Amino acid sequence: MDNSKESIQFYKQVFILSIPIALQSLITIGVNMLDTMMVGSLGDDPLSATSLANSFISVFQIFCMGLGMGASVLVSRYWGMKKVAADEEAEYRASHSLRQTVCLMLRITLLLATLFALATLIIPGIIMRTYTSESEIIRLGVIYFRYSVLTYFFVGISLVVTIVLRSVGQVFYPLIVSIGAFAVNLTMNYILIFGKFGAPKMGVAGAALGTLIARIVEFTLIVGYLFFFDKRINFTPQHLLMRTRRLIREYVRISIPVLISDGILAIGTNSVAMVIGHLGGTFVAANAITSVTQQLSTVVISGVSQAGAIVTGITLGEGDKDKTMRQGYMFFRLGLFLGLLSAAFIFIFSDPIIAFYGNVSADTAATAKQLMNAICLIIVFQGTNSIMTKGVLRGGGDTTMLMLADNIFLWVLAIPLGIIAGFYLKLPAFWIYICLKSDQIVKTIWAFLRLRSRKWIKKISTSNEKR
Repeated sequence: MDNSKESIQFYKQVFILSIPIALQSLITIGVNMLDTMMVGSLGDDPLSATSLANSFISVFQIFCMGLGMGASVLVSRYWGMKKVAADEEAEYRASHSLRQTVCLMLRITLLLATLFALATLIIPGIIMRTYTSESEIIRLGVIYFRYSVLTYFFVGISLVVTIVLRSVGQVFYPLIVSIGAFAVNLTMNYILIFGKFGAPKMGVAGAALGTLIARIVEFTLIVGYLFFFDKRINFTPQHLLMRTRRLIREYVRISIPVLISDGILAIGTNSVAMVIGHLGGTFVAANAITSVTQQLSTVVISGVSQAGAIVTGITLGEGDKDKTMRQGYMFFRLGLFLGLLSAAFIFIFSDPIIAFYGNVSADTAATAKQLMNAICLIIVFQGTNSIMTKGVLRGGGDTTMLMLADNIFLWVLAIPLGIIAGFYLKLPAFWIYICLKSDQIVKTIWAFLRLRSRKWIKKISTSNEKR
């Protein structure tokens, strides 16, 4: 295939995968914003309680994302092997390894959900007190947790199964399910929070119950599709009992570093938030103004990142390392382009967005403008290295090295520089933010050098069980 045809096929494949994923992320952002608006109408304490309780639930979701993306590396590779299998025995081994990976992922997710559910059930007050000392907020948070205990099982399984379905090219069905779950969540929250259509006015409890109902609907549709309709993975309820011992070592080697990396990065991100929190109310308020803008500007980048892991895994599964390298360079250029596009979006809309918050002080508005300018620079690097590290290099199986690089650059470089710039040098907001995000710049350079080395392409073996 000549280069032009290969490029056209590449970009077509990437955007067929990434656009539905990006739209799904956009829907998630929309759900969170609408939930915040509805609960916020009840007052500051209910809003704070649900926000802090969801911070704990978000930790669980981050771990599930790590589990799902780690399994995705193996699933996409085995899917590629299955597509080019030379004989029935090779096809069986690839299919069997694929199902073993899904089985291991689901078992670990259920175990993790059980641990979080027990913690929420037994020590909800202690969990809330780690976030706040306000007694009323703690009381409301405990109520929210009481109705959220089962949510972990439904949201965890739905999340990891969605990622696995994407890994074999099934991206549109999860998007449709997300749209349906969004509608259910919005409707049930409105009915239960405010007591509409004869329902009791439940307030914070209604927000938790409405979300739980939406998660049950989402779970039923996603898992039902996997068990009874999907023909690519061919995973049935009986496969939950299959033997997986021979694949455990490979699963741990590839998938667990992703889980650890994402978990530690989540802690690191919270640490950055803590640094920002101690820089004063003006900086915190300004950062809040910019955060939604940054989320909206990077939804496509997030979609392409996940598509990068899938495309890379499938191509390597087909055995074409040279094509994988060519695709790696194309992903790098695509990351630069999308980073520049996001920077242009933020630059153009920064003033209108800041003006929308008309009640903020002049100091907050000025600080927000500095942060917007800093984000314009950082987003170019963040977009590029996100597609490379969370996409291409992860898809190549380079998960242990990525775990080390992600956390070394964050903990040894970005956080110390941010502390020095903010608390000791008292630099302007622009430079404080640049320092706090300096790991994004360094990781982009590192990712390009790692790509060129070819060392990121790791061999992944299948189960040696025969038909």
